[in-house]
Amino acid sequence: MKQGEQFVLLRNGQPYFIKGAAGYRYYDRLSKYGGNSVRVWHTDNARQVLDSAQKHGLSVTLGLWMAREREGFNYYDKELVARQREELKKIVLQYKDHPALLMWGVGNELYAEGSNVKVWDAVNGIAEMIHEVDPYHPTTTTVMNVPHKVVNLIAERCPALDILSINSFGAMHNLPKELAATDWKGPYVISEFGARGYWEAYYTWWMAPIEQTSSEKATFARQRYEQSVLADTSHCLGSYVFMWGNKQETTPTWFSMINEQGEETAMVQEMRRLWGDTTTLNESPYIAYLKLDDKFAFDQVYLRPEQTFEGAAFAFDPEGEPLRLQWEVLPESARKDGNADKEQKPAAVPHVLQKQEGSKVWLRTPKQEGAYRLYVYIRDGKNNLATANLPFFVTNKPLK
Repeated sequence: MKQGEQFVLLRNGQPYFIKGAAGYRYYDRLSKYGGNSVRVWHTDNARQVLDSAQKHGLSVTLGLWMAREREGFNYYDKELVARQREELKKIVLQYKDHPALLMWGVGNELYAEGSNVKVWDAVNGIAEMIHEVDPYHPTTTTVMNVPHKVVNLIAERCPALDILSINSFGAMHNLPKELAATDWKGPYVISEFGARGYWEAYYTWWMAPIEQTSSEKATFARQRYEQSVLADTSHCLGSYVFMWGNKQETTPTWFSMINEQGEETAMVQEMRRLWGDTTTLNESPYIAYLKLDDKFAFDQVYLRPEQTFEGAAFAFDPEGEPLRLQWEVLPESARKDGNADKEQKPAAVPHVLQKQEGSKVWLRTPKQEGAYRLYVYIRDGKNNLATANLPFFVTNKPLK
């Protein structure tokens, strides 16, 4: 609802600003650290998600997954559209009374089909259906950044939507200004943000995106949060950081705030501060850079096969605690079907790490030519983790 010039989200009759994270695990930590909400993309295991959130005092933006045209769904087929709406209606009826439910997310990044107005007619039809059977929870749909034409279409063709959700990473610093230039005049939520996306990164000559270190990601995310979430007090209803847990997407570390072992990166600590947690924290290790053959990633690291090269990390612990470094080499990940959700972490390349000494490692490059990455994982023994990686290319071709 709107109070004066400011949009306010109400929950149980009280103003509710979203301090959230997107993901399926570690809800106990999220609650303990000052977060209050989670976002999930579909209703698989919805009961478990809702119950876990309720147990830890969190709300849930529950995604209703909509079929995409590129997956063979035809939004001009009225019968198909009606069938999808009825299937989603059953889900809404099943979970609408759960006390943890905050709002419904109708589709995720459907704007790839944004030129087809029938997609947005279908979104609006689902939002209308939700309001008919569940008048107590708002509806939203998600776009990536602020594609003006698509947002204008949503504003025109989806009057039943209450909130616009925006996934934004590198471009988030300019989000309020971009949104003000569209026809959408209602409230919005930043539904995903965090490290710079691999699609926004600098690339090597062989098209490997260069990943920020975990320390760089923490600073980057905090700056974006301050520039958008905290700067727009009239329209922004809060945000969800991505990702609360671990995910293989281009690399196993790109969006993983918490690794498979439950160790936390510096971005977790930044979010704790931004959410208002005043606990005195044991700081994560700080990693400034990683080098291989005395080169940075931006130097385009080409190496000969079956030769030994030195890698080095510059890192320190803010409390002066001893650090333990773990190294591995992975082949570059490739998505053959274009679906990031189906990626699996590649197996580590065996027998390449020759020796480790302090902050240095010596590796013998693989015989197989191709693209690889050298990873370092830095631990302080207090469940804190720093990560960095450096892409390199093994080749027998003449080097310029």
